[in-house]
Formats: sequence, C-alpha cells, structure tokens
Amino acid sequence: MTDTAAPLLGTTRKARVRLAAEHLRLAYDEQVVVDDLDLELTEGSFTAIVGPNGCGKSTLLRALGRLLRPSAGQVLLDGRAIARTPTREVAKVLGLLPQSPLAPEGLTVADLVARGRHPHQSWLRQWSRDDEAVVAEALEWTDLAGLADRPVDALSGGQRQRAWISMALAQGTDLLLLDEPTTYLDLAHQIDVLELVARLHDERGRTVVVVLHDLNLAARYAHRLVAMKDGALVASGTPAEVLTEPLLADVFDLEARIVPDPVVGTPMVVPVRRLR
Repeated sequence: MTDTAAPLLGTTRKARVRLAAEHLRLAYDEQVVVDDLDLELTEGSFTAIVGPNGCGKSTLLRALGRLLRPSAGQVLLDGRAIARTPTREVAKVLGLLPQSPLAPEGLTVADLVARGRHPHQSWLRQWSRDDEAVVAEALEWTDLAGLADRPVDALSGGQRQRAWISMALAQGTDLLLLDEPTTYLDLAHQIDVLELVARLHDERGRTVVVVLHDLNLAARYAHRLVAMKDGALVASGTPAEVLTEPLLADVFDLEARIVPDPVVGTPMVVPVRRLR
C-alpha cells in the first residue's frame, strides 16, 4: 500500500502548456500590429493560425519564436520568459521556419540539414557519429536521402520546404512553428508538405503551430484553429467551432457556406461573394 492515491476514474490530466503569450503587444516602430493578446499552446497540439492579410499572424509567430521582442507582455516557453532564456536552450526545444527561407548559394541539402545540429555543438562537444546518424535519419524520414548532395537552390519548391523541415527534424525540437509553409507551392506540393507536418505531429509527437491562408487545408490538418483580425484573437477552438458563416463574414468579409469535406468530414468553406 502506498500513500499516493490512484486518480479518480473518468478524470483526465490537463495538457501541459508549452508556449504561451500573455497580454502581448507587438509593434514595428510606432505601429502596433498585435495588442493585448493571450494564447496558450499545449503539448502535442496541432494549431493553425488563420486570418486575413495584415492581421498579425506572422508577426505573432515571430514573437512566439523569439524573433520579435514584445513592446508589452511576454512569451513563456515551458513557463519561463523566452526573452530571458539562453538562445541555445530555446533552439534545442523550439524550431521556427519563416516564410520563404533562403539558404546560402551552393549549400547542399545535407549541409542544410546538418545545420540543425548546431544548437547541440560546443567547444566540448564537436560533430559526432550521433549527429551524423540524426542527420541521416532526418533525410530518410523526409524522403531526401537521394538528394543529399544536391544544392538547395536547385530543388523544386516542395523539395526545398521538405529540406527545411528536415533541418528542423535534425534540430531535435519538439515545438515546431511554421510560417506559411505552403506559399508559392502548387496544390499537390501543398498537400505533400502538410502531410509531412502531420506525420511529424502524429508519429513524432511534435507540437505544431502553423500559419496558413487556405482555410480548408487548415481545417483538414489542424486540430485547433486560432482566428485573428486586426491584431486580436477573435476565435479559438476546433475547426467546426471556428469556421462558421458569421465568423467568415466578420473576419474575412466573406459570404460563404460551410459544408462537410467529402473526404475527411472536416468543415469546408465554399465562398459565395465578398461582402465589402
């Protein structure tokens, strides 16, 4: 017999908050883009941030990834202020892929993916066989092993995105932030990239936050949607809870109908007309 009582039947443990924004204000010079925003991202979640152009989606993601310092409020990583957490510690648990990232000219896929191991290097810990194995596994997992020696700038758009995701995989982070990873890709390559991200979430347990423009793809792949308008969070919940006809009218100035996706059953937006 022990002193610790067993959990009550039917109770569930609340998921741990990995990344949080508290009363966040973000600005470029004097122009406020996001104001007084609160958001919690829990362990193992897959969240898509949606909203019209200029609403602050990418700005929010940059702040969550510590690329933009708030003018007020704070971002917490595992309960600690991310601004006061050493860069190397952040890089070991959080990976951020910005919009249309650029690799140095001539850099090969293998060299790009190997850069994901930099946070784990130091004067006392140089490149090792373990690092080599992690990079090889990341290349295999993203189906890029056969392209390891090819320059990144010689790849197709979809292959380049997979190479950057492979680098994040090699980085070993369990938090992954992606800013519009499907931009400039045709529909087939959009699906290819999002299927890969979904596998990272489902099979590798990554906590994923992604900014997406395509509402139907966001609803299909993400388990939670966060809708923004004019720098504020206006809705958060499951795709069915967020993608409603009144919200689409308010946030996107769009008259639309919501029907079930005939393949997976998630909400599908059918536009009717712009309202204004």
